[in-house]
Amino acid sequence: MTELLTSAQMRAIETAAIGSDAVSGLHLMERAGQGVVDAIFAEWPDLAAAPHRAVVLCGPGNNGGDGFVVARLLKALGWEVEVLAHGTPGKMPPDARVNYERWRGMGEVRAMPAPDQACDPWTTDLIIDALFGTGLTRPLSFDSGFGRMLPERDLKDFPERPKVVAVDVPSGLCADSGRMLNGDGLWADLTVTFQMPKIGHFVADGPSRCGRLSCVGIGLDVPGRGMPSLTEAPIGVGKGNALGGAGHKYSHGHALILSGASGKGGAARLAARGAIRIGAGLVTVGCPPAAVIENAGQLNAIMLKPVADAADLAAVLNDRRINALCLGPGLGVDRAAELVAAALRHARARPALVLDADALTALAADAALFAMLHDRCILTPHGGEFARLFPDLAARLAAPATTGPAYSKVDATRDAAARAGCVVLFKGADTVIAHHDRRCSINSAHYDRAAPWLATAGAGDVLAGFITGLLARGFQPMQAAETAAWLHVECARSFGPGLIAEDLPEALPKVFRALGL
Repeated sequence: MTELLTSAQMRAIETAAIGSDAVSGLHLMERAGQGVVDAIFAEWPDLAAAPHRAVVLCGPGNNGGDGFVVARLLKALGWEVEVLAHGTPGKMPPDARVNYERWRGMGEVRAMPAPDQACDPWTTDLIIDALFGTGLTRPLSFDSGFGRMLPERDLKDFPERPKVVAVDVPSGLCADSGRMLNGDGLWADLTVTFQMPKIGHFVADGPSRCGRLSCVGIGLDVPGRGMPSLTEAPIGVGKGNALGGAGHKYSHGHALILSGASGKGGAARLAARGAIRIGAGLVTVGCPPAAVIENAGQLNAIMLKPVADAADLAAVLNDRRINALCLGPGLGVDRAAELVAAALRHARARPALVLDADALTALAADAALFAMLHDRCILTPHGGEFARLFPDLAARLAAPATTGPAYSKVDATRDAAARAGCVVLFKGADTVIAHHDRRCSINSAHYDRAAPWLATAGAGDVLAGFITGLLARGFQPMQAAETAAWLHVECARSFGPGLIAEDLPEALPKVFRALGL
């Protein structure tokens, strides 16, 4: 599992390594610089074929020290290298100052141009942003001319412009939150980070500012610290829970998906199809009696049960084989409020419960209902629903990020899960999943896993069904949410552009085969 670090954790790891005499700061800086050069040539092999011209922007800290190493290594390969420095050399950290002096033995160090001086970033092949790294806690001062060092961001796809590489993070990006401090900063085609990725590479503005991400090892030992991690491919997770495990339909669980009125059942049918495709042994759609014929005309392997009101739901839940419920997709807010309350109040052992869409709106409107949530529940809000459920947390997340570390989507989701006492899956291309004990993961649909066509009506309903089906199979709530979110993206990637929500469940068999399940 790929764990993600905060800037403070990365500094602590480096400090511990240096303090133990396992490695010196200068050696780490040398490895980082070499890693940047190697990553550049791996990304653009044509740049390694012949010398080119580079401009290296070096800041006043250790990120700038990495930049001086990059400049020296490129110069040694025959490149024409220009170094522009910001800050006072005498105030640099010791290791950065050593590399500043080493570069001075090879070439000139020029000051960054003043804001009113001409600057043409198109006269070079490569621009290295080593101005400010993961330790930045204040916004960039754009009156210093930083913004003019790169081509305009809306020209990112122009083929003749210079390539832009960021060292650790694009300058101005908060490594802990993925937010641009003061809303602006630099951007990159390629971001090269060290040892482990940082949270900010995968949430908020991070992926769009980083371009592509390369993580290079620099020989540090990174102990597990309960930090956020990226979701990963599902594997066998214990006897009886593996997706490919043997058994019969009753041993694979029975999921109940609650549906809305006539003409409103499409979302529940999508969720039901997702639940049965992902492996639930049986799936039943519970709908108002008047909607039974409509649903029967569109469902075959999925069963139907009339559920008019809370009393009907309580009676259905007396069937102990039903071990997972999904409420919300197309349910209607009033019906959702009644049925969510009935599900939470049911006297027998509590089934696992996925609350989505209208169920979340009902929760937000009723504090007493919210207080009934338990640790077998999973909330799956998008941004608007999250703001209705947790308005104070959403306000903190929406407030301008003026200093770092800024409040992040990871922070907000963890706080929400702790308050709700259950798992919260905060949707987006940077989906964050948090347990009430503050365990956390990020399901990133960025970089090599980008699937922009997943932004289509009904995709969230299918995700709710995926989670419900895995709960029926016996997955624990956090594990069900993580696995479902990962598979959701893989199904979209497998199908490709042109995807609609109905395609997602049908892509699962191909994804499962590719996983060997």
